[in-house]
Amino acid sequence: MAVRIKLPGGTLKMKVYRELRARERERRVPVMKMGSLYFVWWSNSQPGSHSKPQDSHQ
Repeated sequence: MAVRIKLPGGTLKMKVYRELRARERERRVPVMKMGSLYFVWWSNSQPGSHSKPQDSHQ
């Protein structure tokens, strides 16, 4: 089970490997491994920081 900690600049997530998303596995976001846990930082200012696809229709 992933743990999310909302902070002023973004969200810190603690996960095991099987819970990582593709962006996290490919290290497109900051990831640090400590033992069997992965600490992932999703910044609020990072482009594409939310996994919801954006609709380009107008």
